[in-house]
This record gives sequence, structure tokens and C-alpha cells, in this order.
Amino acid sequence: MLRRNARLRQEYLYRKNLEGADKEDYEKKRRIKKALDEGKPIPTELVDFEFKHRDEMKLDKLDGNRPKSIDDEYARAGIQDPKVLVTTSREPSSRLIQFTKELRMLFPNSQKMNRGAHVVKELVDACRANDVTDLVIAHEHRGEPVGLVISHLPYGPTAYFEIKNCVMIHDIDEATPPSLAFPHLIFHNFTTPLGERTENILKYLFPVPKDDSRRVVTFSNDNDFISFRHHIYEKDGYKNVILKEIGPRFELKLYKIQLGTLDQDEADLEWVYKPYMNSTKNRLFL
Repeated sequence: MLRRNARLRQEYLYRKNLEGADKEDYEKKRRIKKALDEGKPIPTELVDFEFKHRDEMKLDKLDGNRPKSIDDEYARAGIQDPKVLVTTSREPSSRLIQFTKELRMLFPNSQKMNRGAHVVKELVDACRANDVTDLVIAHEHRGEPVGLVISHLPYGPTAYFEIKNCVMIHDIDEATPPSLAFPHLIFHNFTTPLGERTENILKYLFPVPKDDSRRVVTFSNDNDFISFRHHIYEKDGYKNVILKEIGPRFELKLYKIQLGTLDQDEADLEWVYKPYMNSTKNRLFL
């Protein structure tokens, strides 16, 4: 098993390196095409590249879509439903346990596991052995949920979020009982490459819904705070639609993306939040 995991990891990293080269070539071709469309000279550092790939570029259709990631699990999204395991940090309070129960109802095809004395490596190994696609761990401070870690398996990435203003189902007045239907997803203001990366991490926790599903999950970004809302809707006649909140609701703030899974402390950091990113011109997702 160890040799197999090492071999699969090596093959994956090799494919990721090829993907990085493809993206670099794509960006060069895009810059050349933009310069030609605007009637400007080709940048000096790209002249040799344009000469070598001139015939190839005549056949390419750069429609603005970057080359897709070759991540094995994400590539099968929509073909194979995700399988999510939800757990907590050690010695959770009753409120954090309730929060993970609501997360289990939120993610279809998910299971909740009591953390007990299990260490992170044991959790990740168990997830891999049982074909779990995502490991979700909730953290708390003084009984309030304050952190959410989403580790995509088998190779990563792992995203770390801060939770703010958490309101659970039993805290919402007249909340509608949860629905188990696969939800439709709404993502708003995830427009940058980092925003698209974050959208993929969140989107692939959910399976593809049926057309007649009346459950809606919304991730709306505003000033780099991702507002999470959970509703069902009912039709009142032909034109009117009535939204009913299910809960829970909270805000997420991304502060780190790590290449690799949660047990790989040596994995490289893809992105990490820094204080100077607070200014308007440095918004992450807009």
C-alpha cells in the first residue's frame, strides 16, 4: 500500500508539472493574441515564442478558458458523486457537535465521525481506504465554531477557512426542517483565479442536483467574506417564489490553501493570507 501511494503521488506530481507548462504556454499565447488584436507590437520576450508556435497558434482557439486542472477527483465531478467525512477537533463541546451534525445534513452523501483520540494521519488514511473524496474538520473557540478545514483526497488541496457569525438551525426563528435533496449551488463574485480555485474546493463537496430540486445553497463573496446561506423555495402560482431559510448560516474567510492533504505538513503553500491584502485593490475574489 505504501509503495502504491508513493507511485500514485509521483505520477500525479508529474502530471501537475505538465499542466503548469501548458498553463504557461496558454498565457504566452493569450498575451500575443491580445497584442495582435489591439494592433500593438508583440512583447520582446515573446517574439521567439511566437515565431516557433506561429503555425500552432493559427489553429488554436483561445476562448478565454484556461487549461483545466488534471486533478483526478475534480476531473470526475458530475460522473462520480463526492463522499464527505465530517468530524471535529478533539474534545468538542456540545455546540460544535451540533454544528457538525448540521454540516452532515448540509453535504449529501456525507458521514459524521466522532474524533475521539484519532490523530490526523489516521483520519486521512481511513478516508483514503474508504474512497472518501473530502475530509471536513470543524474547530471551535470557547464553544463557538471558528474554523473549517476542507482537505480534498487523495492528493489535495487543503483549504483553511475562518468562521464568523455562525447561526445554527435551532437558533433561527421558524427555520424550515432540513431537506435531503441535492441542492442547486449559487456562487457570486468568484471571478479571479483564486476565486475560481476556492469555488472549485467548495463546489465539489456537493453532487449534481436534479432539475426539480427546490433546495438552494448560496456562497456570496463580499469584500473577501464568503456568506453562506441555505434555503428551500416554493412556487406560489406561476410568478411568485417564496424562499424559506433552512440554516445554518455563517461567513467564511479563506486564509490558506495548501498543496497536499491535511497530514502532509511538508506540502507547499499555494496561497496564504497576509495583512497587506486588506486594501481594496488587493481584493482576492473580485
